[in-house]
Amino acid sequence: MSFLGKVIGDFADKKEWKQLEARAKALPKDYATAYNEIKKYIWTSAGTETIAPFKALVELFEEAAASGRSVIEVTGSDVAAFVDDLVRGEKSYHEKKRQQLNQDIAKKLKK
Repeated sequence: MSFLGKVIGDFADKKEWKQLEARAKALPKDYATAYNEIKKYIWTSAGTETIAPFKALVELFEEAAASGRSVIEVTGSDVAAFVDDLVRGEKSYHEKKRQQLNQDIAKKLKK
């Protein structure tokens, strides 16, 4: 990755994120509220490095809203468990840090 890419990130990724956020904002009020709360939960608990779970969530919410279903009908009453399932298997910031710690210690102990 170029220096500029490291400093400011990938423009295509930022554009995709902004488009996704616009779609989320256009959701009916209950869905938009749930999306924002779930987004906070994902960032603080899962630390995902991709927008894939957010894309899946917006698409699911768009379809459910179009069919007249409520948020809780989609997520179930244990929303945290729903989100945990949504991000399961995604590459996470926490996982990356755990791997880096293991590599750093193994490297230093071999000296």
